[in-house]
Amino acid sequence: MPKYLVPLYAWSAFVTGQGLAWNEITVPVDLPEVVDHISYQRVVENAGATWDYFPGHFDPDYAQSQGNPTIYVNTMHLAGFADRVATDWAGPSSRVVRRSMRLAGSVYAGDTMVGRGRAVTKRRDASVDPPRCLVDIEIQVTNQHGALCCPVELTLQMPEGRHDG
Repeated sequence: MPKYLVPLYAWSAFVTGQGLAWNEITVPVDLPEVVDHISYQRVVENAGATWDYFPGHFDPDYAQSQGNPTIYVNTMHLAGFADRVATDWAGPSSRVVRRSMRLAGSVYAGDTMVGRGRAVTKRRDASVDPPRCLVDIEIQVTNQHGALCCPVELTLQMPEGRHDG
């Protein structure tokens, strides 16, 4: 299989090749930390891109009237960030097949989101044909102060092994 470089984001590393294979992973294993500065512009753009027009995502006066210091990221932004923590580790051949998350705090414009994950189990789902190779991951999304904003449990489907060809 040819090697390629995929720039995930202008500020992140490159992924080379297919990524990890399920049969190469030993659990438990810690995933690399992902850090992302959240600008005011990104909060507004992400809310608009996901058609989330709740005023707390773009109107600082409204956000402050609700007891927040300023605007804050929406749920889909947090979900996408958690997915990124997992798939940056596993590589472009992985895909999220399950996600469960709880909003425990907010990430505000000007904050830094920090994602730390741990692959806790791997299993083969034989209820489908062909069976799926799955890895269950726990992720903690915090802000720059270490306050928990969003605990996430997700499952990645991964290729079983590397195939040259």
